[in-house]
Amino acid sequence: MQAQDSPVLMVIKDSDGQMFGALGSEPFKVSDGFYGTGETFVFTFCPEFEVFKWSGDNMFFIKGDMDSLAFGGGGGEFGLWLDGDLYHGRTHSCKTFGNPMLSKTEDFYVQDIEIWAFE
Repeated sequence: MQAQDSPVLMVIKDSDGQMFGALGSEPFKVSDGFYGTGETFVFTFCPEFEVFKWSGDNMFFIKGDMDSLAFGGGGGEFGLWLDGDLYHGRTHSCKTFGNPMLSKTEDFYVQDIEIWAFE
């Protein structure tokens, strides 16, 4: 995604069939700290489509390194976290977006993942 310079939409379907994800205001990249803007949000289709926009509580939008990709934070929990292999994830309520868990369970396995960049 290094050549991208546009928002990025990530949609996940977990092994329980739940769908959820995030829209990043910037392309995903390796970073020492959090990056992105208040245009970043997380969403879920569980039980129906709902978007969780920036709450204004902090600026922990996106953080990526070789071991993980995370969205939102505060209180020691990420709104959405994926391991470096994009196979195992965790979702929790977080202050950045004021969201509940995005899936039925806190820990989940990724069945399908799609990522789109906008031009």
